[in-house]
Amino acid sequence: MKVKRLLASIGLTVSLILTAACSNGSATNNKESTAPAADAPKQTAATAAASVKIELGKYCGKECQDGLTLKASPDSIKGKVGFAIASLGFSYGVSLKSLTEEAAKKYFPNMELLVGDGQGDPNVQSNIVDDFISKGVKVIIINAVEKDALVPAIERAKKAGIKVISIDRTVNTEVGTTIKSDDIELGTAVGKQLVTVLNGKGRVIEIQGSPGASPTNDRHEGLMRAVKDSPDIKIIASQYANYNQSDAMKVMEDFLQRFSKGEVDAVFAQDDEMAQGAIQAIKASGRLNEIKVFSTHGNQTSFDSIIKGETTATGVYAMPSPMGVVAAAKALAGEPLPSFIKLDSAVVITKENIDKYNHTTY
Repeated sequence: MKVKRLLASIGLTVSLILTAACSNGSATNNKESTAPAADAPKQTAATAAASVKIELGKYCGKECQDGLTLKASPDSIKGKVGFAIASLGFSYGVSLKSLTEEAAKKYFPNMELLVGDGQGDPNVQSNIVDDFISKGVKVIIINAVEKDALVPAIERAKKAGIKVISIDRTVNTEVGTTIKSDDIELGTAVGKQLVTVLNGKGRVIEIQGSPGASPTNDRHEGLMRAVKDSPDIKIIASQYANYNQSDAMKVMEDFLQRFSKGEVDAVFAQDDEMAQGAIQAIKASGRLNEIKVFSTHGNQTSFDSIIKGETTATGVYAMPSPMGVVAAAKALAGEPLPSFIKLDSAVVITKENIDKYNHTTY
């Protein structure tokens, strides 16, 4: 009997020990399996976008920032957006496309961005707008080839209930918002720098962009305002070069044949690519020390050219990205937009301030 009781006691003790061991093991296993839940969950593109602050850049001031403040969560933005670029035939258009695509991917992972190249042709760009309409986009961002020629296509988009955002250039019809620098102000600022450098006296060649494009008209107007009180500044010739470096080089070659050494003091080019084309021709003719070159846009190539002493000054024309795609996000969210969002444009870069602005554009 004592033996039986002893065996029963031993069995109970072993059972309790095993039970305790299993409980401890289970507690340990449960702690290991639930530990990852205490960590941050794996980020999806949407959660990553929601946690990223939208950076609007150095040239978007307070009014610009206020006008583009998005109240909705970026990952909640859904819908198709069409982006009709004027042309990918020059570096500005290429940069505008890539920066816009990067911004859409970074900030709005649920936005579907469609991109079309207008090839510098209003008919091609009008067809792109019609294609966007057929594909059911909710918003169109347009960088118009010409401000008048695109009006019918934009009206068709508006009639289809599509919200239209104009960037970089204006169009002669009402749109949801226009985002750009003030081209007249830009042309005036660089023109005044030209007058100062020439001490109010000199003969100037103007190389213009594309006929009918709003920056072409407005930058010319700005230059005229800058020189109107300086009667000894003479615009001796003007020619279109379509914002193209090769075209500008040919235009400048013709001018250098037409005007002998000592008959040209400066060139005012309406963008940096054309300025670089003009510089190529001037250098080939051996007249770089004679002719000063002024331009607008303020890209990194022109900054490098200032450092090398080939460009005298350029005016910064702010790239409207990511502003355009942020405005599209606000439109998709049903948030209001001001009719015009101005980007800073009166910044003139010279050898005196290049260190401050170097590597701040594109």
